[in-house]
Amino acid sequence: MTDPIIKFDKVVKRFDTLTVIDELDFEVGQGEKVTIIGPSGSGKSTVLRILMTLEPIQEGVVYVDGDMLWHEKANGGVKPAGEAHLRRMREKMGMVFQQFNLFPHMTVRRNLTEAPVKVLGMSKAEARERAEELLDMVGLADQADKFPHQLSGGQQQRVGIARALAMRPKIMLFDEPTSALDPELVGEVLSVIRRLAEEHDLTMLLVTHEMQFARQVSDRVCFFDRGKIKEQGTPEEIFGNPKEERTRAFLKAVLEGE
Repeated sequence: MTDPIIKFDKVVKRFDTLTVIDELDFEVGQGEKVTIIGPSGSGKSTVLRILMTLEPIQEGVVYVDGDMLWHEKANGGVKPAGEAHLRRMREKMGMVFQQFNLFPHMTVRRNLTEAPVKVLGMSKAEARERAEELLDMVGLADQADKFPHQLSGGQQQRVGIARALAMRPKIMLFDEPTSALDPELVGEVLSVIRRLAEEHDLTMLLVTHEMQFARQVSDRVCFFDRGKIKEQGTPEEIFGNPKEERTRAFLKAVLEGE
């Protein structure tokens, strides 16, 4: 692996007395596509929320693109990160949530152009051109002037993916991006993510319950249980020949339900 673009070093996250992430050591290489699977409550989504600075950590250090995420250097030492540092770090990452989180009062096009203009200082013309390229990529070039409520859930999630990409992130985070969709709309979103994985040199970290998709799109699959990585390996290793009994039991239960 090249120098990791994401690194968790003995990271602990607690909610009151409940430890959700338990001294986690975890790395993702530049351009690597990593999927996290595991039972509900195993800490999968919390990993992404820590990276997006939505959940602070109690112990350990998180590094993103060579910089500490929740800490910054000061006077020869280290202090908790201030808002300016967190904002700068957030710009390296794009996140696609379970819920679409689009701005309901803005057209699809403006959902994509607002942040690049205001946050990245992109010209309106460049942001608009970028938005049109991205909408074309996710198959929604003809929906640019519509509002989110006029789109299906699958279309809204594809706009969400395009909006995250509009910020030119180095890392894309996907938190169960199909779990809020009707079953017949899941495929259209997964095909967009699959195309992203195949055609772009983005680092991607995905949390999903779609096991077949995880098998197809991942360089590495990590099975989480109780805030730790219980087992990790290639899709063939994890799905074809898992070593841990806990992994085998989880996959058996999930795959029988599909």
